[in-house]
Amino acid sequence: MKRVRVIICGSKGRMGQALVVGAKTDPELQLVGEIDLGDDLGRLIAGCDALVDFSFREATAKIAQLAAQHQKALIIGTTGHTDAEKNAILATVQPIPCVWTANFSTGVNTLFWITGKVAEIVGPQWEVEIVETHHTAKKDAPSGTAKSLQQVIRQAIGKEAPAHALRIGDVVGDHTVTFGTAGERLELSHRASSRETFARGALRAAKWAVTQKPGLYDMRDVLGLK
Repeated sequence: MKRVRVIICGSKGRMGQALVVGAKTDPELQLVGEIDLGDDLGRLIAGCDALVDFSFREATAKIAQLAAQHQKALIIGTTGHTDAEKNAILATVQPIPCVWTANFSTGVNTLFWITGKVAEIVGPQWEVEIVETHHTAKKDAPSGTAKSLQQVIRQAIGKEAPAHALRIGDVVGDHTVTFGTAGERLELSHRASSRETFARGALRAAKWAVTQKPGLYDMRDVLGLK
């Protein structure tokens, strides 16, 4: 069996280190590069099948340009992009398969799917709000995951759901969606206790993406949750 060759961008960060360990221990993957600030991605990119980018938002555009230039699948895990940055990246990745999602956890993407279904069932008459908690070093607030939940709800019922961000201690990532009306309340929650869950999802996405046609995908495509 031919292993999928991957390069991890942002390899010295907390998520990057989890990805490196995951890639080294996955028999279906071959880690061919660990790239961080100051390293030359262009020197290694020809030898990979997929790039997994968990660096920082300002670096993603250049990584996307190199991926498109060399026809490599791209997995984007950076968040906090401005609309202009996001649009530029989207235009760049059109010629390649690209998985870009706010959260690579299987559980969180199941939460996205369930949230949409619940919103459709209860309708816009119910109130809905989102609370997310992360570690104090996380820069963007609300989280990309919370924004994705807002988008899911908006698409389902055409209603905006407020998102509240808490930055406490070393919390990896908690998200709760609360639906409520007179006399009853329904809560959907996901709690991540380890970054390994996100790393496993991102590496799964890399293995999936190399078999796909050019296009923009998210983790729900990878998991077949559409």
